[in-house]
Amino acid sequence: MAYRISLLLVVFMAAAISIASEDKATYVVHMDKAQTTALGHTLGDSKKWYEAVMDSITELSAEEDGGGEEASDPELLYTYETAITGFAARLSTKHLQTTYSPQFLGLKFGRGLLTSRNLANDVIIGIVDSGIWPEHDSFKDRGMTRPVPSRWKVDFRSARDSQGHGTHTASTAAGHMIDGASSFGMAKGVAAGMSCTARIAAYKACYAGGCATSDILAAIDQAVSDGVDVLSLSIGGSSQPYYTDVLAIASLGAVQHGIFVAAAAGNSGPSSSTVINTAPWMMTVAASTMDRSFTAIVNLGNGETFDGESLYSGTSTEQLSLVYDQSAGGAGAKYCTSGTLSPDLVKGKIVVCERGINREVEMGQEVEKAGGAGMLLLNTESQGEEIRVDPHVLPASSLGASAAKSIRNYISSENPTASIVFNGTTFGNQAPVIASFSSRGPAHTEPYVIKPDVTAPGVNILAAWPPTVSPSKTKSDNRSVLFNVISGTSISCPHVSGLAAIIKGAHQDWSPAAIKSALMTSAYTLDNKKAPISDTGSESPTATPFAYGSGHVDPERASNPGLVYDISYEDYLYYLCSLKYSSSQMATISRGNFSCPTDTDLQTGDLNYPSFAVLFDGNSHNNSATYKRTVTNVGYATTTYVAQAHEPEGVSVIVEPKVLKFKQNGQKLSYTVSFVQLGEKSSSSGTSFGSLVWGSSRYSVRSPIAVTWQ
Repeated sequence: MAYRISLLLVVFMAAAISIASEDKATYVVHMDKAQTTALGHTLGDSKKWYEAVMDSITELSAEEDGGGEEASDPELLYTYETAITGFAARLSTKHLQTTYSPQFLGLKFGRGLLTSRNLANDVIIGIVDSGIWPEHDSFKDRGMTRPVPSRWKVDFRSARDSQGHGTHTASTAAGHMIDGASSFGMAKGVAAGMSCTARIAAYKACYAGGCATSDILAAIDQAVSDGVDVLSLSIGGSSQPYYTDVLAIASLGAVQHGIFVAAAAGNSGPSSSTVINTAPWMMTVAASTMDRSFTAIVNLGNGETFDGESLYSGTSTEQLSLVYDQSAGGAGAKYCTSGTLSPDLVKGKIVVCERGINREVEMGQEVEKAGGAGMLLLNTESQGEEIRVDPHVLPASSLGASAAKSIRNYISSENPTASIVFNGTTFGNQAPVIASFSSRGPAHTEPYVIKPDVTAPGVNILAAWPPTVSPSKTKSDNRSVLFNVISGTSISCPHVSGLAAIIKGAHQDWSPAAIKSALMTSAYTLDNKKAPISDTGSESPTATPFAYGSGHVDPERASNPGLVYDISYEDYLYYLCSLKYSSSQMATISRGNFSCPTDTDLQTGDLNYPSFAVLFDGNSHNNSATYKRTVTNVGYATTTYVAQAHEPEGVSVIVEPKVLKFKQNGQKLSYTVSFVQLGEKSSSSGTSFGSLVWGSSRYSVRSPIAVTWQ
C-alpha cells in the first residue's frame, strides 16, 4: 500500500486497526504544531485543517485508480492538542479531495504557495459581476482575526446577487473552506477558493438584463478607489480598438494603480478571432477541462456503449425504448421544445433531444411533463465532444458529437432501446482539454500580442450559489442549492484572479505585469497523459497558442518563475503610441496626461510582453522582424540562462545574446530576437507556432511564438 503526504505532515504513522470495505484503516497523523497554530490563527480552528488534510492525504486518486466509483467519506475520529499535535482518522485508499480545482492546479494546503506566511495576507480581490450572497458559508469570516486593512475605504451598499453568477465567481476566487460541498451529491468534498484567505469586495454591475457599460465602469472606478489589489472581470463585449473599449481604458487605469486585472476570454469559440478583453495589460483567460467527470453511461440495444455526463443523482434506468423527432411528437420534437412532445408516443420511454434551442434542463422538464422516463441530450458537430453537465430533473445523459452521430444512426433501426447508468463522480480523464466554447485568437483588432494569455479550469466547476436562485436558473425549477456547477471563461477567470492574489501575497513587491509574466512563462502545454493539450473545438487534435495562449496555469511554478518580463504603465502608453493612435485617441486612454514622443521610432513588437506575435506580409517573400525584450531575475542570484528556440515552420529564430548571466537578484538583462522567413510561404495566409525557452539548471522560462502571414 502506498501513501503520499500532501499537507503539514512532519511524521506519518499508520496503524491498521481494522480492515473494512474499500480497504479502510485508522491512521494517526502527527502535525507540525508551529505551522498548525499559525494556520489556525489565519483560517480558524485546527479541526478544519485536519479535515482538509484528511480530504487530500490519500492521493491514490484517478491517476492511479483510473477513475471508478467515488470513495466513501473519511471519518475524523480524534483531534490531539496537548500531549501531541495531530489527529486520528479512518481513511480509504480510494478517497481524495474532489471539489476540485485547487488540487487539479497542484495546490497543497500547508505547502508551496499555501503556507501560513503566504495565506496570512490582506490581498483584496474585487469581483465585478452580478453581486454576491454574503450569508453563504463560503464568505463567512470565521478565523479571520486580522482587522480590515487600513487602506480599505469602506463603503457598504447592497450588492445582493439575484443571478448566481457573481456568488459563484467570488467563491471560486476566494471562497472559504467548506466541508461537504456538492451538487446533488456530485463533486463532493471540501470547497475552497483559490485564495481562501483573501478579502472579497463585490461590485454589482450585472442584472437580469445584462451588464450595462455605465454600471461596469462605475464598479471598476469604485474598486480602484476602494483599494483592491486584484480585479476579476468575468464580463466583456466585442473586440474593438482600445480607445473605444471602455473595459480596456478602465482596466489600464486600474493597472496604473498597481492592480492586477484578469478578464474572461469570451464564450464565442471555437471560431477564430473571437477572443475579447485583448488589451496587453489584461490577463485574458481561456477555459479548459479538469480530469473529473460525472459519468452517465448510455447502453444501446445493439451493444454500443457511450460515456455521457449528468448531474442527475437518482437511480439508473432499465433498457427502455428510444424515441426521437417524429417518433416522439410533432414539428420541433427533436429539440424537445414546449408542447412538441406527444405523451402517447413518449410515456415510459427515453427521449433523444438535440441541443441548440431550449435550455437543457427545460428540455428534461418537457420530457418529464410528457411522461418520458429519461433523456439523451446530443451535441451537434460544431459543439464537438465537449460536455457541460446539467442538474437534470429526470434520468438524462449529455453526449458528445461522435456518440450523438452513432445514436442518430441507431434510432432509425427497428425497436431501438437504451439504458442510462449513473456512476457518479469519476476521475482520470485526459486533461486539460480546451473547451469548444472558449473564444479563440488571434485578436480581431490589434493582433500584436498573442491572446488569450493562459487557460484555466472553466468547465463544470462547483462553487457557491445563492439559495434563492435555482440551479438551472429556469422559472419552472423550484429547487434550492448552496453549490452549483457551471461553465465558461467567466469561471476560469476567477481561478486566475485567486491565483494572482496568492502570488501577490507571496511577492508583495511584484507589479501586475510581473505576476502576469510569472503565470504565463510557467504555464504548461502537455496534459496529464504527457500529450500536447488537445482542443475539442478544432479539426486539429492539438490546441495552439490561439486557444490557450502560453498554456495552462501552474501556480506553484508561477510562484518561483526565475525570470519575469516586467512592464510599466508608461510602457503600455508607448505601445499605444506604436499603434499610431492620434493625440485625441491617446488622451482618451491616458486621460490627457501623456504625449507620444516624436523623435523615437516605436514598434509594436517591442512591448516587453512574455509572448511573441509576429505579423508578416502574405505577399512578400522577404519578411523579417526583430524585437527587444528585457527580463528581470527573480530567482537565484547567480544564474546562467541559455536560449533554446523551437522555430515555427518556415521561420528562422535568432536570439542575441544566446546566454544571459545574472549575478544578483533583481538584475535586468536584455536580448533581441529576430524572425526571418525561410523561402516562400506555401500560401499567402496562415500561422506557424513555436516557442522561445530560457533554461537554466533550475528554471525553464517559456514564451510562445505565433507568426502570422496576412
